[in-house]
Amino acid sequence: MAEILVKPLGNDEFRVEVSEGETRTTHRVTARRDQQLRYGGDAPAERLIEESFRFLLEREPKESILQVFDLPVIERYFPEYSEQIRTRLAG
Repeated sequence: MAEILVKPLGNDEFRVEVSEGETRTTHRVTARRDQQLRYGGDAPAERLIEESFRFLLEREPKESILQVFDLPVIERYFPEYSEQIRTRLAG
């Protein structure tokens, strides 16, 4: 299982490191407050980002995840993201 480390950078930006075995990828994700509320409700932003990466890793290897993106981009590639992420964070 992948290890996901989320670090807030300020200005609604987060650095995400995904490690599996001896390999690691680094990503920069922007999630504005309104987007955090839309997708994660009351969940902490770091938890929303981490769970979003778990969602992505179930669908593609870490090397295929964009290095820099805004959170809503996930929904463009995976239309089920919005509903599934809310369900995951509620449970």
